[in-house]
Amino acid sequence: MKLAFSTLSCPSWTLERAVTAAREYGYSAIELRLIDDQTLTPALLRANLERVRRAFAGSGIAICGLGSSARLADNAPERAPHEQELRELIPMAKSLGVPMIRVFGGNRPAGADEARGITNVAAGLSTVAPMAEDAGVSLLLETHDDFCRSEVVARVMAQAPSPAVGVIWDSHHPFRHGDSIALTWKNLAPRLKHVHIKDARKSPTGKASGWDLVLLGEGEVPVREMLQTLKANGYDGYVSVEWEKRWHPDIPDPEIALPQHMAKLREWGLPTR
Repeated sequence: MKLAFSTLSCPSWTLERAVTAAREYGYSAIELRLIDDQTLTPALLRANLERVRRAFAGSGIAICGLGSSARLADNAPERAPHEQELRELIPMAKSLGVPMIRVFGGNRPAGADEARGITNVAAGLSTVAPMAEDAGVSLLLETHDDFCRSEVVARVMAQAPSPAVGVIWDSHHPFRHGDSIALTWKNLAPRLKHVHIKDARKSPTGKASGWDLVLLGEGEVPVREMLQTLKANGYDGYVSVEWEKRWHPDIPDPEIALPQHMAKLREWGLPTR
């Protein structure tokens, strides 16, 4: 396994600072979700393309993915702009040597049942997949929103058979919806290409999400069991720390969280770069 972190972790940092920190802390890659505290869009990446190239050139740090905001659960007319976002990101990902683009299912449209949501997401992925195949870039659906449960994501994959379509397993969301590690692995393993880790515990404060994000190993999410399962089954992709400082400014700063996650991952026996 290779270790990365998302720039969601460090909204106050410049891109160049993130690359320096990755080297300093022992990570091998960065996942681009923000550039200088701005959420990634095709226009933002296009405007910074040469800067991104320069920041990573010769650094020994890879870009393991682009964190798009595309959501594909809507019906075709509303989904079209999200499909277009992916079409614009794919050639830039290829240009930068980035292997994957993260995609959300999002929330189903009003009145749509689960089956309709699954069909919509699969249709969106399948529409863009030929372009991704030609570019050698993967479109990866994250376990998130109405698609947290691994069984639901597996049903999407069954309807989107392209080899350019796969899955990101987020440690928190299937767990909080009742999926065990064993069940999640069973459902996602055939198409698993990327992993996000975060730890959390149930919130005593009545927070809307019901959970507080905490440093790795201090919460209730069975991240260690997850990583042991991945290791035992020969997973050799990226494990990306998704410390959501951008959305939760009250949690510890990246200067604390990113070294802590690396230290805990080493303690748990994960190989560093």
